[in-house]
Amino acid sequence: MDLDALAAARRDEWQRLDELSRSRRLSGSETDELVTRYRAASADLADLKTSAGRSPQGDYLSSVIARARLQLTGAPENVLAQIPRFFALQLPAAFYRVRWTALAVAVGFTVIAFLVTLWISADPRAVAALGDRADLQQYAEGDFTAYYSENPAAVFAGTVWTNNAWIAAQCVLFGVTGLWPLMIVIQNAVSLGQAAAVMVEFDRLDVFFSFILPHGLLELTCVFVAAAAGLQIFWAWVAPGRRSRADALAREGRSLATVAIGLVFALALSGVVEGFVTGQPWPVWVKIALGAAALGVFLFYMLVIGARAVRAGESGDLTEYEAGTPRLVAG
Repeated sequence: MDLDALAAARRDEWQRLDELSRSRRLSGSETDELVTRYRAASADLADLKTSAGRSPQGDYLSSVIARARLQLTGAPENVLAQIPRFFALQLPAAFYRVRWTALAVAVGFTVIAFLVTLWISADPRAVAALGDRADLQQYAEGDFTAYYSENPAAVFAGTVWTNNAWIAAQCVLFGVTGLWPLMIVIQNAVSLGQAAAVMVEFDRLDVFFSFILPHGLLELTCVFVAAAAGLQIFWAWVAPGRRSRADALAREGRSLATVAIGLVFALALSGVVEGFVTGQPWPVWVKIALGAAALGVFLFYMLVIGARAVRAGESGDLTEYEAGTPRLVAG
């Protein structure tokens, strides 16, 4: 079959179908015409796919037919009906896809924080560079723990939640730069290492872990996941494979932007732990156990529910119907 000849012969008919499918209001005769042309175009598309497989002509006609089908049968979709699919499939699949990158970010974060702690605590000059010794002692023996109880628990939880959610959103939304997620991870690792070094200097490392771990287990995991999502969006732009950079970036952006939305809920849980558990005068093992339980809920959702969603064919992206006709690529 000569595809160009068929396209030239049917161009006016396809364009008319396109016009009808874009019209906001159709008369009765126009609706009948739309149905007739829709059937004819569907037959043309079947011929194209049978003879040549995927082709630019077929790709164009497919988009026209999809729009016509929407005109004939489409109706505004109830947003509430999409919520179960989002939380049961799209979001856990997006989390699952970044698991190995998140693990790599976590390892890098831990190494940096450990080296900073080791370097500063082993060098009196580095400790002195952090501030006056009396101020550092006040921080280690009072301010560090007072931070978690100086404000009402609900206010404190809301404050850390919004702050951490904004940091996570930045990692994902500005991930295309490649530098922003790394900068945030490195800054947090250095800050944590400095705080740990001060606590080591005044023999308060046990206090440091007893106040960091309850909420930090989940909070830092969320930061790692956000940074991983941002870096994978960046990598889609650097190495798009057989897709164009624009298509690769759009696909990964749609798939992984959901991570930022999901982390809002995970960080809300972390904020509750930080506001209502970390500063409590409870046994250390109780506070850490509650923090570990919160992390366990998140990891179960990410790794177990996420793996199930991926095996079901979910990627976190929109469906083909929602995203539109994909662009044809060579090969």
